[in-house]
Order: sequence, then C-alpha cells, then structure tokens
Amino acid sequence: MYFPHSPAEEAVAAELAGARPRLIPGYTAALSGARAAVLTRLWRALAFEPLPWVVGRERGPDGLALLLAGGARLEGPLPDPYATEPYVSELLLDGRAYGQAAALVTALGVAHGKEFAAELDASTASLALSRAGQPAAGEDRAPLATWEWEQRVVDGHPYHPNCRSRPGFSVAEQLAYAPEHRPVVELGLVAVPAEKCLVTGDWPEPLRDAGRILVPVHPWQAAHVLRHERVRPGFAAHPLMALRTLAPADGGPHVKTALSARLTSSVRDISVYSVETAAAVSAFAQGLSERLDGRLHITRTLGAATAHTPDLAAVLREPPEVHADAAAGERVLPVAALASFPPARSAAWRADFARLALSVCLRVLELGVALEAHGQNLLVVLSPTGAPLRLVYRDLADIRISPARLARHGLPVPPLSGRLITDDVTVLRRKLFGSLLTGALGATAGSAGAFAEALAEVATLPATADTEALRTGPLPTKALTLMRLSPGVPGDQWAELPNPLAGG
Repeated sequence: MYFPHSPAEEAVAAELAGARPRLIPGYTAALSGARAAVLTRLWRALAFEPLPWVVGRERGPDGLALLLAGGARLEGPLPDPYATEPYVSELLLDGRAYGQAAALVTALGVAHGKEFAAELDASTASLALSRAGQPAAGEDRAPLATWEWEQRVVDGHPYHPNCRSRPGFSVAEQLAYAPEHRPVVELGLVAVPAEKCLVTGDWPEPLRDAGRILVPVHPWQAAHVLRHERVRPGFAAHPLMALRTLAPADGGPHVKTALSARLTSSVRDISVYSVETAAAVSAFAQGLSERLDGRLHITRTLGAATAHTPDLAAVLREPPEVHADAAAGERVLPVAALASFPPARSAAWRADFARLALSVCLRVLELGVALEAHGQNLLVVLSPTGAPLRLVYRDLADIRISPARLARHGLPVPPLSGRLITDDVTVLRRKLFGSLLTGALGATAGSAGAFAEALAEVATLPATADTEALRTGPLPTKALTLMRLSPGVPGDQWAELPNPLAGG
C-alpha cells in the first residue's frame, strides 16, 4: 500500500536539495525501510507498555489486537519484544491501514500524541537520512579504530521509536555532527575564570590559560545555546555513538560535551552534580573493578569542569581502547556495534558473550553497583579471532550504588549522596536488567528465540537472590513511549517483557 510523504519527510528532502543533493535518491529509497523500522519499535511499545488507554489485549494465533479506550481496535502481527529487524509494515486501526508511526499516533488521538507524532515523523525521516549517507556495498573498508566501529551504528536505539529523533538539528547539522555520517567535528573552547568554574579530577594543562579553564564545547551548543560566549578554535574530533561525546582526531581522552538538545528521549547536558561527583565515583569504580579478576575495566574519568551550569561543562574520559592489547591483535567494540561484527551472528558466540556479560555484571550488582550496561556504555574486548575476552564499561554518570550491599561485602562506601545512592532492590535490578538484559543482550540476539538461547547461560551462574529474580520474573524495560507521552511525570517509567526462563 502507498503512503504519501509526511511533513518531516518532505522537509528533509527539501533541505537535502540544498545541503547535499546527491543523497536525495538514496534518502527516497530508504524511506519505506525507515517507516517499517520506526513502526516496529512503536508496535513493541504498544504491545507491552502499560499505556493507560490500552484497556485490553487479545492474542490470537496470527496476531495481536489492542482494545483501546473509546472502543477502537488496533491490530498487528504477533509482537517480538526482542526483534531488531523491522517486521511491521502496517497496522490496522478499526480496519484502516497505517504504515507511518506518526500518522497512527495522530489517529489514536491520545494525550500528548501530537507532540509525540511529530517526534516519530522526524525520527523516521532522520533514520532514512542516516541510511542514505552510508557507503555502498563494497565501497567501505573494515573499521580499525573503536570510534570507527561506533560510527557503524546507523539506526540508533534498537527499541525506541524515537531512535533518530533530533529536534533542533537541521539536515546540514545532522550531516555535520552525527556519527553515522562520519564527519570530523571542530570543537571550540570557552575560557572561564578558574574561580567561576568547578573542576574535579585532573584538568590538563593544555586546557588551561592564564588563570582560566578552557571548556570544550560542541559547535551545535556554541551556535544555539552559547551565542553570547566567545568561542575559541579548539581541536578536531570524531563523534561517537552518543553524538555529544567525541574522540579527538590526534588521540587522547574522549570529550563528553554539554549539548542541550533532546536526543531520543532526554535533553543532553552535563549536570553540576555529575561534575561534583565525577572524581569520587571514578575512584570508587576503579577499586570495585579490581574485585573482578580482570574481566571488567572501567574507563576512568580524568577530569570534569562546569561553569556552574549544565549548558557549559565537559568531562574528559579515558578511551576504552587503552584496555585492549593492540599489539596482540585485541580490539574493543561497543555492544551496539556487534550487529555489524560477523562472528556475533552465531549462536555459539552470543552464548559466550552472554556468559561473560551476565557473570560480570551480576557479580558487580551483588557487590553493590548496578551498571547501566546498555549497548552504548558496555564494550567488549575481542581476541584476534573475535572471541569475547572481557568487558569495558564507560560513563559512570547514571549507575546506582547500594551502601548496604557494599558494607555486606566489606567494601568502602564512597562519600556520595543524591540520586546515585540507593538500597532499593527494585531500582537496582531495573537499572541493570533493563539495560543489560532487555537492552544489550536482547538487541545483540535480535529476536526472542535467539535471546532465549543466550539467556540460558544464566543457568551457569552462582545462585543468588538477583539471579533467582532473573530466572523467575518478567524482565523490566524502560517504557520509553509511555515516558514520551507523560511529560509531566518525572523519572523513568517501566514495562515488563516476557522472560524465556520463566516460561513467559
């Protein structure tokens, strides 16, 4: 069935005509696949999230029907909660076919649906743009550096319908700054008097100047948020998956910049709290990793600075590749990039990786720390033959630390307070299970059947209260669509997915 172009699809095409007209044919060809990819992600959310206007679900042998408040009926294929390949090309609302996520949400007429529909429209168009910018088959060389692997992650978040939503970014800015388009980004520097800047850790001498702290800033931030600041020329860098985090072209620490734009779900800035706690959290995490027999490395936070505002701040972080022996042929890949790593397509490889990831991350949880081990934060060190050897974790800004669990194992409790600290078992398990299980491992598997095979590795782990919860209960996942449709509700909201180990 033919579906006409949406407003965002048309707008991107019009901007492309001026910014990079040679991409227009590829962009047009990519639209149908991008629509199916976003619609598949939306169908997962509609099928499993606790949306208040879904009042019933009828599962049949060939499909699922959602009964909606007001009497409407939405029908689609049987949902696969762990699918990463698109399998939904249209959904039926009271018998009418919808092949575009934005048009469907508009037709549903739910609260805050207008804003969400606009984001879905932009996500679809941006995803088609991302795919259109990729080299043709046979024209691309194999990645060498870790940052090159990161830039192979073209489709963004594997499960979020807003996988490529970048409001506030023009087409030209996406081409200039987004990692999947493989640009080199020129970071700027803003000089802040040292007495007006909070610095933790070791801020390097090249980023100091006569009593001033030189804070690296992203060019988008300089153009849209820091208009009244004098921005000096800085240095060239390669954007990583997080877009606002970059690897300097000349090597050295990765730079996490403030970028006050809503990417996927959240506004990306760097809170003053994150800077205040950066050094203490990093030192604590290094000590914890020593309890893991070399199976987990945590990238150190080398320095953090803020002008006491989330809009002007930066974090310098150790690059993950320092934890691989390049001379021995080892390399480091972010888990999100495993889809483009051929060995990871075999069931045996996925089982080995699942065994490593589950044993390490559940041990860390038992000791007292819940890692947010999704495909962006979690990396794997590979042998020359591609076997998974050990893990690397980066970005400590949103872990959760349990003082009670640390004390139980005789570990020192870091001098911290605030959102990082909790003994709530539900919060701790959701943080890890929702990122590692229903995020990284589910996305690496790519389907419910393959995920069930990988998750069977839990049987090889020592029995603990956490592993028992993992074996017997539903698996938590962030209710990303519910969160976008509930702008007045702070914090994360959650859904439950079927657990192959629990028979559901």
